[in-house]
Amino acid sequence: MRNLFLPTLGMIAVASLFHGTSVYAADNSEQARLERAVTDAIRPAMKENDIPGMAIAVTVQGKRYVFNYGVASKESGQKVTEDTIFELGSISKTFTATLASYAQLRGTLSFSDKASKYLPALAGSSFDNISLLDLGTYTAGGLPLQFPDDVTGQDKMIAYYRNWRPAYAAGTHRLYSNPSIGLFGHLAAASMGEPFDDLMEGKIFPALGLTHTYIRVPQDQMGNYAYGYAKSNKPIRVGPGPMDSEAYGVKTTAADMIRFLEANMDSSKLDETLQGAIAATHTGYYRIGDMTQGLGWEMYAYPTSLERLQAGNSNEMSRNPNPASKLIPPQPPRKDVLINKTGSTNGFGAYVAFVPARGIGIVILANRNYPIPARVKAAYRILTALNKEPGSTGTR
Repeated sequence: MRNLFLPTLGMIAVASLFHGTSVYAADNSEQARLERAVTDAIRPAMKENDIPGMAIAVTVQGKRYVFNYGVASKESGQKVTEDTIFELGSISKTFTATLASYAQLRGTLSFSDKASKYLPALAGSSFDNISLLDLGTYTAGGLPLQFPDDVTGQDKMIAYYRNWRPAYAAGTHRLYSNPSIGLFGHLAAASMGEPFDDLMEGKIFPALGLTHTYIRVPQDQMGNYAYGYAKSNKPIRVGPGPMDSEAYGVKTTAADMIRFLEANMDSSKLDETLQGAIAATHTGYYRIGDMTQGLGWEMYAYPTSLERLQAGNSNEMSRNPNPASKLIPPQPPRKDVLINKTGSTNGFGAYVAFVPARGIGIVILANRNYPIPARVKAAYRILTALNKEPGSTGTR
């Protein structure tokens, strides 16, 4: 099992970390400090939450590191490696937002357009008065966290949307919702005239340089696809559901995901339209407490406290409607913010965060859906250490 040190130097030394996990580490004091910081934060999280395997990726001023722990499958004992594929859950929404922003820059849609414009079946419904931006920021008026259990298949999904009635005026309340951002992504793809999955796998992922990121894991990669573990401890992977690709369908490696975070901090190597699309996802549209809602991403003034991050990623924020203050004009993308997103499926738990002004970021992927406060706590601890690394712009 390897720890991947990616700047160009290759692997130098092996060090045992945790429960039989080993890593290759660059032989210098900076690498050693980083290794200790990650292990000290991850060791208790794995033990306390009975997590079989984790992959942690960090970036510090353009240098990437990946640390692997535990197993991708309890049954086979296969270890987590840099090739292990995890489910991202709702972190997928950041990719959906990137596609939608890309579509707007390509001129196939405008976020101010009403949702029914791109899906004729919704004409005459509440979506005649709900904009794409409302859908992308969870402010459509109370679309729920999940579809009802009896909504299966395209016809029932369309019927659900047609019969749904908002509880609030659009733009007044935020209620985190898979049906909301799922429809946002679906309509963005419709505006471009191609299926969502094809656009993501054929255009967005390759353009970002992501070579092991999928919605549909190909057969030749299934051996790298980790099993998740729910409370029953039985192996599980995400199943099909309405708007699953758009809301929670991305699977990837920690190495690919840290590249995505780096692209969000510095997109200068990407084509101009994709640069603009990424920047647009960092635009702030609403403020809910200490959190600013972007497209997919959620942002906090930096520096921030652990308590604020945990409050912004709490059940209160994800499961209940909260009054939303619209930012007029929208807040332009900023560097002095912490940008983050959580993600979960039944068997996987993930968290990503980055600070553009500091050039630091972290990816935490696990094959158990463990409590979000524990993810945020571990990430915050590691980010604090990264901000003190030599070469960073943080204080020592």
